[in-house]
Amino acid sequence: MTKTNAGNFFEDFKVGQVLTHATPRTLNEGDRALYQALFGSRFSLQSSDEVARAAGFAQSPVDDLLAFHVVFGKTVPDISLNAVANLGYADCRFHKPVFPGDTLSTISKVIGLKENSDGATGVVYVRSTGRNQKAEIVLDYVRWVMVRKRDKASAAPVTDVPKLPAAVDAGSLFVPAGTDFRSFDIAASGSPHLWDDYEVGEKIDHVDGITIEEAEHMMATRLYQNTAKVHFNQFTEGQGRFGRRLIYGGHVISLARALSFNGLANAVLVSAINGGRHVAPCFAGDTIFAWSKVVEKAPLAGRSDIGALRVCTIATKNLPCTDFPGALEKGYADGVVLDLDYWVLMPRG
Repeated sequence: MTKTNAGNFFEDFKVGQVLTHATPRTLNEGDRALYQALFGSRFSLQSSDEVARAAGFAQSPVDDLLAFHVVFGKTVPDISLNAVANLGYADCRFHKPVFPGDTLSTISKVIGLKENSDGATGVVYVRSTGRNQKAEIVLDYVRWVMVRKRDKASAAPVTDVPKLPAAVDAGSLFVPAGTDFRSFDIAASGSPHLWDDYEVGEKIDHVDGITIEEAEHMMATRLYQNTAKVHFNQFTEGQGRFGRRLIYGGHVISLARALSFNGLANAVLVSAINGGRHVAPCFAGDTIFAWSKVVEKAPLAGRSDIGALRVCTIATKNLPCTDFPGALEKGYADGVVLDLDYWVLMPRG
């Protein structure tokens, strides 16, 4: 009997199956520093203990997406080690901020299955829940991933595709307890534009571009302990359909979030991800640009100091966003690689 893990294939999953993922991960200041070095994120709340304390935190929280990637990374050996591609996200809520010293672990439940028409792959839907050392939920989300079959001749499961909300309801967003953003320092954040200054329908070109380096991507995926073969093994991927390793989709999400600072510098917290789609693959050497559209504004019950913005961020590769190439009637413009719909929290004026 083999002692090594070959990963689960499509026929190994059953609806209702619960997977407890290995290797709890304690985050520390080194993780925060490395994350900022990899992506260049400049949001003041995650950069400065003093800014965080002024808002009611004991210290600066780690970047929300760093927590997301670590929780996600735990799931890879059990869910997507044999993935062809991660297809999308939905119904993701950030329940509690994560701080250096917190230990994150993840459990997933299979909530849907659908074999593809080629008979060689299928789509697995899971809800993954990340908790801290106190067993408190820090975030949960649904994702669906295309996974290879072990045997193309194996019988297909009954198709069971979960119904997912189009968006997280603004009334269910979590605002960290004990916080107060009435004295938020806009000089420290680098932008005077607060929640009240944004309009629904407004488009923001984030202007800057970041080129993906192979070494940085490898370091990032190792940081998250994401062991998906498509990101690590050039020997096998060199014989695959692209001839090279794929960039982890979450890497592009973090780059887009970092780029969004120029125009959304006061979007201090990511509160929810309504939906996300990796439209096209990325490779080392591609340069990522991004633009955003304000889709919705929502005041928060009992809070006059902070509000929620629903933002759709489109990331492109090797295509500056001057003309805002977005979703088309029958697809996406060439060069679009990410379509991310999410809620951010922003101090009010």
